[in-house]
Amino acid sequence: MKLAPNALNGLKITKPTETAAGLTAVTVSFQHVFRHTDLVRGWKALYHLNQKDGYDCPSCAWPDPDHDRSTIAEYCENGAKAVAEEVMTKHTASPVLFQRYSVAELLQKDDFWLGQQGRLTQPLVIRKGQTHYEPIGWEDAFHLIADHLNTLASPDEAVFYTSGRTSNEAAFLYQLFVRQFGTNNLPDCSNMCHESTSVALAETLGLGKASIVYEDFEKAEVIMIMGQNPGTNAPRMLTPLEQAKRNGATIIAVNPLVETGLVAFKYPQSPRDMLLGGQKLTDLYLQIRINSDLAFLKAVCKLLLEEEKKTPGLVINAPFIEKYTTGYQAFIENLEAYDVGELVAECGLSMEQVQQTVELLKHKKKIIICWAMGLTQHRNAVETINEVINLLLLKGSIGIEGGGAAPIRGHSNVQGDRTMGIWERPKPEFLDKLKTVFGFEPPRKPGFSVVEAVQAMHEGRAKVFFGMGGNFLMAVSDTNYTAEALQRCQLTVQVSTKLNRSHLIHGETALILPCLARSDRDEQASGDQFVTTEATTGVVQHSKGMLEPVSKHLKSEPAIVAGLAKAVFQNRPTPINWDQLVSNYDHIRDLIEQVVPGFERYNERVRKPGGFYLPNGPRERKFTTKDGKAHFTVNTPDRIALQPDELLLMTIRSHDQFNTTVYGRDDRYRGIHNERRVVLLHADDIADRGLKPQQVVNLQSRYDGNIRTAERFVVVPYNIPRGCAAAYFPETNVLLPIDQVAKGSLTPTSKSIVITVTLPAAEKTGKAGNQETDGTHR
Repeated sequence: MKLAPNALNGLKITKPTETAAGLTAVTVSFQHVFRHTDLVRGWKALYHLNQKDGYDCPSCAWPDPDHDRSTIAEYCENGAKAVAEEVMTKHTASPVLFQRYSVAELLQKDDFWLGQQGRLTQPLVIRKGQTHYEPIGWEDAFHLIADHLNTLASPDEAVFYTSGRTSNEAAFLYQLFVRQFGTNNLPDCSNMCHESTSVALAETLGLGKASIVYEDFEKAEVIMIMGQNPGTNAPRMLTPLEQAKRNGATIIAVNPLVETGLVAFKYPQSPRDMLLGGQKLTDLYLQIRINSDLAFLKAVCKLLLEEEKKTPGLVINAPFIEKYTTGYQAFIENLEAYDVGELVAECGLSMEQVQQTVELLKHKKKIIICWAMGLTQHRNAVETINEVINLLLLKGSIGIEGGGAAPIRGHSNVQGDRTMGIWERPKPEFLDKLKTVFGFEPPRKPGFSVVEAVQAMHEGRAKVFFGMGGNFLMAVSDTNYTAEALQRCQLTVQVSTKLNRSHLIHGETALILPCLARSDRDEQASGDQFVTTEATTGVVQHSKGMLEPVSKHLKSEPAIVAGLAKAVFQNRPTPINWDQLVSNYDHIRDLIEQVVPGFERYNERVRKPGGFYLPNGPRERKFTTKDGKAHFTVNTPDRIALQPDELLLMTIRSHDQFNTTVYGRDDRYRGIHNERRVVLLHADDIADRGLKPQQVVNLQSRYDGNIRTAERFVVVPYNIPRGCAAAYFPETNVLLPIDQVAKGSLTPTSKSIVITVTLPAAEKTGKAGNQETDGTHR
């Protein structure tokens, strides 16, 4: 099955950059924005981005400063690139594009080309047997969806996916419609990234969110950053990290790759940085083997306990442990069974490096540990995050100023969507509130997560797929299996701002519904509206677009949900006045206030500059676990045994990318240009396999006796531990079967893929290997 081209573009390798951001980031940001729109529109979009009276960045979920914000630019390079994609006016993906190109022809284009076609402008439909999308009216589209939904044998035969960009108001309406329809099939993008975090933190602390606020970074004594690359995935995080360093904090980085954004940062708005060369960030860089974080954490905890024995009362926070925690005795008894030397060897670190870590931690309490998908996308991810919490509990670093757990969420408002009820396993208390407020009995049966939804579609148990944003096909593991699942649906619907590959791999009938973007002005019956979002620290704030939409045919996500609900429930009694809710989003927020805890006086508080923080028990040492205590846990390292010819591959993102959105073909910080199909290997691993730098190879994985191949990747020597490999997501998703997931969270294990490197067939036979091949077949 051909899903994407894999022709090579002419790789260029340079030295990785030594400092993140700086003048280059400013230049690149402006180039992206003003290449696609005029000066006035582009400057207006940037000026209002992340301002208290502006709109929230559609890229990452990093919070805005609690104090005053920069009046020059409160955004980063990747935020500017995301906005550039929204404000495009020089190109639009109008019906003319779809008249010119059939779906089959569009499939031959790469993801970067698809994204550069501009904003979608009208609803589009492709029916069974057709080759081209064609325009359709909104009412006809709504009734087409309603006809499919209302003829299903069960509401559970429909899947309603959500991407993180969706606002609180749209997400609340969406889950309300879906549950009134009769299912909890509400998978979302968090299933694929931080679900492991949500599970671990709920079990140990009682709340699956960060326990810190923005200003805690500036007050921390030690910040440990594990499995995260903030320079590319959350660049605005570098500003508080720089401030923390200048306030005296120590920063420890734990990552298989040496990432520029963890090494040094040059703040573009700081004359000092621009003149003197920026701020060194990391004091101790631990280049750990892929997925050995749990062994590393256990070694650190064990050595801290040994230090406590030498100086009782000075290393471990015994009063905190006694008052606020449970499970401590079982935890230390388990640690005693491990040999520190064996744990350290498993990490690929030296004993000296781990001892340095312990020295930096042992007399400090204000400790923040940050993490992202480098921890969450492994089979033992939940246990690894549990061990993060064990370390913080040992030190009493939860619920204090300058300390706490800091999972760094990816997509903007992914956390808010979950707060609003986008969850396949909602809590009974939430469903009880829906029943009380709206007068219908919500479904109680758990719904499908992302992986379960794909399996259900593939097996014919789900027949309709509705995607509220995102690029589902390319976000999910096992690309071909996911494609087959979508193609087996009777109907697929994608609510989108721009063209992506998920529009081209579709069901028997498919719809593309174009929606407003964050920067677009949203005018409804009562006037211009604003929406709200929740950042990774739990702060809720308003977001109001101000740009004229590129087309009069675009609808807001709340309006799309309301239009669909009216069509589906046309012949059924419903207690919900959908038109009223969309006419003024204050009405939606009034309902959220009645259902979701922490949103008292929602409309009043969210209008205050900067918004408000949601209640957070762990932040106040109030742990909402079953026994009211924070939980130490016992966790077992799970090392993957590799054969001599095998490598452990982790997927990564380039600096010209956010999630599945590709802004360009360069990875400037890593020194990789004009090519995405690369595999980063240690020089000795390249030599051991008889390979040469920039040689073209295939990557293969083997699961249950089946060989999967990702074709035509260029070998790049890189500073990475022996036995490890790295390649870009989503090109390598084909290597991971749909059932390879983390224990307890069902998150795809995209950071732990066992592979071998082989030569393409053409090279084995001595033929030229330049032909374009699939690279995404099973």
